Amino acid sequence: MLKILLKKQMTEIFRGYFYDAKKNKSRSKAGTVAYMVLFLGIMVGLLGGMFTYLSLAICGALTAAGMDWLYFALMGLLAVLLGVFGSVFNTYSCLYLSKDNDLLLSMPIPVNVIMASRLLTVYLMGLMYSLVVILPAVIVYWVTASVSAGVILGGLLIILLISVFVLTLSCALGWVVAKISLKLKNKSFITVVVSLAFIGGYYFVYFKAQSMIQDLLANAAVYGEKIKGAAYPLYLFGRVGSGDAYAVLTVSAVVIALFALMWMLISRSFLKIATSSGHTAKKEYKETAVKQKGIAAALLTKEFGRFTASPNYMLNCGLGILLLPICGVLILWQGSAVISVLNEVFGGRAGCIPVLLCAAVCMLASMNDMAAPSVSLEGKSLWLLQSLPVTPWQVLRAKLGMQLILTEIPVLFCTVCIAFIYPFTPIELLLTVLVPMSYVLFSALFGLFLGLKMPNLNWTSEITPIKQSAPVTIALFSGFGYTALLCLGFMLLNGWKLGFAGYMSLFGALTLALCGLLWFWLRNKGCSRFASL
Repeated sequence: MLKILLKKQMTEIFRGYFYDAKKNKSRSKAGTVAYMVLFLGIMVGLLGGMFTYLSLAICGALTAAGMDWLYFALMGLLAVLLGVFGSVFNTYSCLYLSKDNDLLLSMPIPVNVIMASRLLTVYLMGLMYSLVVILPAVIVYWVTASVSAGVILGGLLIILLISVFVLTLSCALGWVVAKISLKLKNKSFITVVVSLAFIGGYYFVYFKAQSMIQDLLANAAVYGEKIKGAAYPLYLFGRVGSGDAYAVLTVSAVVIALFALMWMLISRSFLKIATSSGHTAKKEYKETAVKQKGIAAALLTKEFGRFTASPNYMLNCGLGILLLPICGVLILWQGSAVISVLNEVFGGRAGCIPVLLCAAVCMLASMNDMAAPSVSLEGKSLWLLQSLPVTPWQVLRAKLGMQLILTEIPVLFCTVCIAFIYPFTPIELLLTVLVPMSYVLFSALFGLFLGLKMPNLNWTSEITPIKQSAPVTIALFSGFGYTALLCLGFMLLNGWKLGFAGYMSLFGALTLALCGLLWFWLRNKGCSRFASL
């Protein structure tokens, strides 16, 4: 029974490799193999290669300095971090709040067997992610340092201990996530905030990694002494990899004890959490007056409600909402230094810097493409809008309005911030505001045009129209192409001969002309096409 349940759990996790949800049928054997090869390429080739390179970069220097334990401590911490990150949300959804909890608990299957199959699934996922880091580190150490039976045993043990510790930590954090999730109301915003925090942390570490590694290698002895004094358990953890008997026994005892404690706590709370349906506080009904809304306001509210209810929608189609204000603040903080650098590079050609600043604002605005998937997101519920006493243009105008509101305001803020640090003339300032604003209108109209021309209403997961559809892809890359054309036309295609005012006036007029054509198409053929979908 345990084997069957474990197979079921793993099949659910890798369901996308065997089943095509878009076509509602199983994938061919060739397709499944191709997806598996791609997955192995990413895990082993990309991630494994990256951590192998990191191991090669620091192992020789630390080993030569007699700091073998620091090498294993660093790589072990990275393995724990990646393992926990890769499995904690799987723990949350698989161990505690799985959708088939009620079905399995109603069957004549012991609770301990169900719990064991879930724990094994979490263990295997954590092992997969942690192994990508620690296995290359151990192999590199065996190749670089002298190998003995104790060293080989220590390397194998640290792999095992890390995988068990990752399981323990994932279960603890998964329990916390599950408990919080049951009480949260606005889960979509929490998901967005956590995702953005992780993305920000990732890029911060990525850009600081080289300097941190160099600083570590240059001051390994100093950091090593500090860790020994302030974090002695971490020192013992690192000594396991080099085969130290005392460290092996001590760390093994601690990890086993923590695992036993985790098993005991989960055994007591598993049924309560698994059968919980969340906090349902009783509320007393109070009669209140509901403010009547017009058709335009009601449809716009509906579009905003869909956007704010979907973390995928917000993260993939609304990143510019966050990036534009952040860049505006950064320009106020470090703008003078940026302008001085641009002056050194492009100062010889008049008008080039304000063109680049306009292009940068347009590039950030192109990260907002909410209108492109908005029609497809209606899915099989599109008939509801078509059956309401509203015109197709009112529906389409609401979809345009959402993107315009969520983009024009951040663009205006960022442009005002630029105006504080660059000495624009009045005409330059006017064009610096109007050109990005006209581009925002163009991108919204073009995205909705693509959404109507290439709708996908038969999706089973909203990520399909949001991230995997042709309208979104074309809209995103068209935005990048627009900003590239804005710069190249001025610098390489003799646009500078017209001067900033002449060139930007011409470019803005062309953009508004395209907006007029798209507007006319949407008001006529676009409405007819929407009504016939």
